[in-house]
Amino acid sequence: MKTDSGATQPLQLQLDRVRRAWRASPVPRFLGWWGGELVALLPASWRTRFGGGLAWHLLHLDGEDWTLRRAGDIYPLARWNSQLDAASQQVAFNDALRGVDREDLRIALCLDAADVLRPRLNLPVAARDNLQQIGAFEMDRQTPFRVDQVRYGVRELRSGAPAGRFAAELVVVPRTTLDPLLARLASSGLQVDAVDVASGNDRLGVNLLPADQVPRRQHPRQRLNLALGVAAIVLLVLSLLQFLHNREAALEQMRGEVEGMRTEAQQVASLRQQLQDNAGAAGFLAQRKSRTVSALAVLQDISQRLPTTAWLERLSIDNSGQVGFQGQSPQAARLVDALKGSPVITDANFQGTIQVDPSTGKERFYMVAQLRKPADAKPKPTPAGGTP
Repeated sequence: MKTDSGATQPLQLQLDRVRRAWRASPVPRFLGWWGGELVALLPASWRTRFGGGLAWHLLHLDGEDWTLRRAGDIYPLARWNSQLDAASQQVAFNDALRGVDREDLRIALCLDAADVLRPRLNLPVAARDNLQQIGAFEMDRQTPFRVDQVRYGVRELRSGAPAGRFAAELVVVPRTTLDPLLARLASSGLQVDAVDVASGNDRLGVNLLPADQVPRRQHPRQRLNLALGVAAIVLLVLSLLQFLHNREAALEQMRGEVEGMRTEAQQVASLRQQLQDNAGAAGFLAQRKSRTVSALAVLQDISQRLPTTAWLERLSIDNSGQVGFQGQSPQAARLVDALKGSPVITDANFQGTIQVDPSTGKERFYMVAQLRKPADAKPKPTPAGGTP
């Protein structure tokens, strides 16, 4: 047991330090004010139904009578004689607390201010983590009692203090005063959660109840709230995961759409390139055609200029624009003069020798010429009466 207490003591000190820092900050006061303003806006029935938190009730011994009232209220909820038997006292106690949630119910035994000593202390800031030890150390100096003769508590005050120090109050009650009251409560079957000092209609805010007598309460609603909190966290995590999944799905869909659009864009670019290539080829062909005299025009012009006694056996035009034609004529030497002035060909000359064909008796010839440029190759109209 000592080992467990030694192990949990540093954790308890840390929790006490955090608790004191929280109480000393302005945040609790602001939240309390803000919550009160919000609660005040609700209807009274809603405030009664949904009002939560600890319901502190103050138990006070007034002579031979116990009085029970809600913290902050003036009028008591019940009053009964402490000399009654335990069952009667418990009946009066339970009747006064009918309708109060037992899980939220807390009972504080309030002592009269005349029964306690409350010396004021100015302590260094470093002592905030060891208030109970400081109280035991200051007991002999501030009170006429020893530590084993009293029940005490130390509470921090909000009043001003010198720099580097804080104000505190040592609340002390002799055990000869408190222990008989706790014994009477135990014999009556009544249980309290704290021992405090009356301060007007409320309590001072310390707990003089010995640690070994603090009741252990079950908190089923707290477990339910914890389970609901865990469920809420799980649902929140699932919602976030679902959100991330939806984002990933939307991103994948967008990636697919972008990929499809990229493919379509590539197809469009390919089609545009093909169109440009086809347009270039068509333009090249059109340009080539515009710069080239057609074979039909050449044949027509040569046929019109040759005499009717001559005919052609072969006609060829190569890529360089050279025209070669072969045929027979009674007088082949006159053909050069006949082809002069042609708008289609120029530089017509014989190639090779002129020979007589034994079968026809005409002269066989082979001539070459050069095509004129399209701008210059304007075929003249066919002469009247001319035949190819």
